[in-house]
Amino acid sequence: MNIAHKPDELLSGVELSTLSDKELMKLERQIAEQHIGKTPWLAIVWGFSNLAVWLSLWPLVFFGVMPLWLGFLIATVNVSICYLPSHEAQHDIIAKPGEPLRWLNEMLGHLSTIPLAFPYRYLKVTHMEHHKNANHPDLDPDYGTHASNPLAAIWQSIKIRQPRMEGFTDSYAKTAQRVGRADVIGDAVIYTLAFYSILIGLAWSGHALEAALLWWLPRHIGLTYIQYYLSWAPHHPGTETGRYKDTRSFKSLFGNIGSAGMQYHIVHHLHPRIPLYRTPRAYWEMKPILEARGCEVHEL
Repeated sequence: MNIAHKPDELLSGVELSTLSDKELMKLERQIAEQHIGKTPWLAIVWGFSNLAVWLSLWPLVFFGVMPLWLGFLIATVNVSICYLPSHEAQHDIIAKPGEPLRWLNEMLGHLSTIPLAFPYRYLKVTHMEHHKNANHPDLDPDYGTHASNPLAAIWQSIKIRQPRMEGFTDSYAKTAQRVGRADVIGDAVIYTLAFYSILIGLAWSGHALEAALLWWLPRHIGLTYIQYYLSWAPHHPGTETGRYKDTRSFKSLFGNIGSAGMQYHIVHHLHPRIPLYRTPRAYWEMKPILEARGCEVHEL
């Protein structure tokens, strides 16, 4: 029978510098196992509620119940936070294939990123490759977000989304083709066509400003926020590869919530099935082990 020990009990009296890599890994996994298998109900409610709020903005603004400027602010928040629930689903954190709640895992994955206008399967395929090849200049689909400093990272995010620029969209499509999943590119094409068709339709019907401020501009702002905090910040400077070197912890001016929970992203890369809401606790519990491993960890 396996008996779960509290992390402080596992590490009590242990001189980590004397342990082998194998022994450190065993301790790390014992801590991680105490956080895996927890259903992230917060992410589930968050994903569906966020979509519902974003959808409600359209009739509220169209019928004059809500001013457009307020709708724009709320829509920007909606788009900026819509990716993370899908991210939980991408890692099968709600339910793995064959488990009873698998339908919920997939539904959340598909629906939560509608405001972002990106399809779940496309994001999942490319994100798995990011985990396998983080910071690899040829294999990491998110490598194009790397930059020398925060302002450069924001500019880089904007730049790589411009027409005919190599980077964001280009690298994702190439990654899907490289791993034999060209089928998901079709999903991306459908989403892109639907997105621009809706915008054009709204503009044609006299609602160009609503289309721009409830979807087009919030989407661009949201993508910049997501690429900054989920890609650039936890991987900067992005020069090293390997399990304990390709990700770091970092201190955000806006705290863990304001940085989309990414201050502790190193834990996610080490143990991707730990739910987002448990990564801070897992980080502090395994921090001595991460330091012994030579990880880039900071006082947060």
